[in-house]
Amino acid sequence: MSDVGTRVDVEGHYDWGRIVDDLNRLLRLRTTPIGMKRFGTVAEMEAIPKIRRPRAVHTTDQIVGQAARNGWTVGITKADLVGDQCAAVIGLHPRDDEWLSGVRYSGVWYSTPEDAAAHQAAMDLPDFGEHEALAVSPLAGGRLDPPDICLIYATPAQMILFINGLQWTGYRKLEWGCVGESSCADSWGRALATGEPSLSIPCFAERRYGGVMEDELLMAIPPSFLPKVIAGLDALSRNGLRYPIPQYGVNADARAGLGVSYGD
Repeated sequence: MSDVGTRVDVEGHYDWGRIVDDLNRLLRLRTTPIGMKRFGTVAEMEAIPKIRRPRAVHTTDQIVGQAARNGWTVGITKADLVGDQCAAVIGLHPRDDEWLSGVRYSGVWYSTPEDAAAHQAAMDLPDFGEHEALAVSPLAGGRLDPPDICLIYATPAQMILFINGLQWTGYRKLEWGCVGESSCADSWGRALATGEPSLSIPCFAERRYGGVMEDELLMAIPPSFLPKVIAGLDALSRNGLRYPIPQYGVNADARAGLGVSYGD
């Protein structure tokens, strides 16, 4: 049985090892759950134990991938990123007139300059000016305690159960959008800006540069939600609603299977 209280101590420190073990036990995740945290100064970021600094220019997708795929703890500033788009999504570049124009995307991702500008305006982004640096790291290591947000990669089947766990208590309908390309704004951009769980379909760049698998979705979620998700997943599991979801058969009489959950 889940005991949410033991995952967070009285000082607000999380038992990250246990949280990750629980997520893996309940969902059998293939990809390392990671955290993302912004810092007011570069010195604060560089004080993180065993942090790596890039030796090349990257996309933010690659930096996130280095944590989720390689298990690294990596810190960056705007100077480490290939363009303003990457920096803006994490609040390290302002939404100035040039950025809002989306001029580089016209004729590439969007038919007209007006379409490109509409895309830029639609993106959910955190405020600029409060942070100089950002770090990503596997949650289990506890080096970002707590991170601003946690990033959970999962298949659609795993993700719907994750959402069901989130909705087990205090139910509310969850609604998200899709900006298309730069959909990292739908996940970590929105979660950093709003403090709310934020689901995305990772975009072309995340899959090409960040190593995101073609069957993965991404949930960006503040850490305070995770004990609630795990408690919900445990409750669902006790009801027989667990991952992997067993196939019942498209031609079988459904009454026997439904009766297990809902009665006669």
